[in-house]
Amino acid sequence: MDALVTVWENSLAWLDQYPQLALGTGLLVLLLVAGLSNFVLKQLLLRALFSLIRTLSHDQDQQILKSTIVARFANILPALVFYFGASLVPHIPDILVTIIQNVTNAFIILTVALSLNGVLTLINVRYERRPDASRKPIKGYVQVVKIFVYVVATILIIATLIDRSPLILLSGLGAMAAVLMLVFQDTLLSLVASMQISSNDIVRVGDWVEMPDANADGDVIDIALHTVKVQNWDRTITMIPTRRFITNGFKNWRGMQESGGRRIMRNLMLDQQSIRFLSAEEIEKFKRFRLLRDYLKEKQHEIDDWNEQLKDEGKEPVNTRRITNVGTFRAYVQRYLESHPGIHRDMMKMVRQLSPTPDGLPLQVYAFTNTTAWAEYEGIQSDIFDHLFAIVQEFGLRVYQHPSGTDLKELRLPTNQSS
Repeated sequence: MDALVTVWENSLAWLDQYPQLALGTGLLVLLLVAGLSNFVLKQLLLRALFSLIRTLSHDQDQQILKSTIVARFANILPALVFYFGASLVPHIPDILVTIIQNVTNAFIILTVALSLNGVLTLINVRYERRPDASRKPIKGYVQVVKIFVYVVATILIIATLIDRSPLILLSGLGAMAAVLMLVFQDTLLSLVASMQISSNDIVRVGDWVEMPDANADGDVIDIALHTVKVQNWDRTITMIPTRRFITNGFKNWRGMQESGGRRIMRNLMLDQQSIRFLSAEEIEKFKRFRLLRDYLKEKQHEIDDWNEQLKDEGKEPVNTRRITNVGTFRAYVQRYLESHPGIHRDMMKMVRQLSPTPDGLPLQVYAFTNTTAWAEYEGIQSDIFDHLFAIVQEFGLRVYQHPSGTDLKELRLPTNQSS
């Protein structure tokens, strides 16, 4: 043992004769010790910690912890080795010790900031797994905290590298407040918008929104600090600034989705020249319609009571009330909607006439389906109007449409006859 000590002392004495060699050797040993400490920490301590993480966390949590939290914290130990070991290197200049320690401190601050960023990301990931996360997203607030962490870390790193107090830099930031407001104006506006969106429950992840100004029509798939991501029905992605949901008008279809019914509001254009009174024979014929039996009975009783009050004036048909084909058809459509299995029972069902137009008399169907699924809704709506277009002729009515080329070809001019 004494021999080894003697050899070590002789080696140090020999290195003292060559200051540059001693300095290089000391730095090399310091580098090896730092690398060895990092290797030992990751192989021994972190392996046990990763095993614990695998048993307590999901796969996504494991990836985040490994890549941004635990692995970054493991880099602090070699930095500490450099910080405390730099002064032990023989013949090292004081200025070099100061530079190494300052750079090491800056590296530790950066590592802690990046690790905190990973912790915040993990918090957001775990929060988004909650059933009510779409109603109150915190991603925007998490991003604000990240920005704050990076700003503080930047100030501390600069102060460490120039070996000055952070308070000196902070005192100088007061004069730069206007510049900072200009630089971070989008962030500040987005933060205010995010708070209003969250507190007022304006939009959630999963909502169907429609904003024509941004060419957006689809589901919200992400709400961040600066942007709201909307996946349109053609599968394209539209990025909308968060503040536009406060300053611009948009349509949120959440109320329709939560109600369980989607509105049908479509017009059937009837040829006004086909509207007329029904004869007694036609009324009897319509009684074979199951949906019209009660209506015709009640309507005929109401009209008969009205006409009886006219006495002698009721002998003229022009003075009496009579059943019309368009009124009967309107009553049929109303009862058809009430009996249709795809129409919501507890929501409004109405068939009404709108003001006549040059394109015919609009007969509007207003009802709600009992589903909000797009494909099912379109199927129910199409089935209803398929039936109405096909049966309208049974009432002596015609659907109006503009003359086509085929209609014009069927016109025949009279042949000129010689006198």
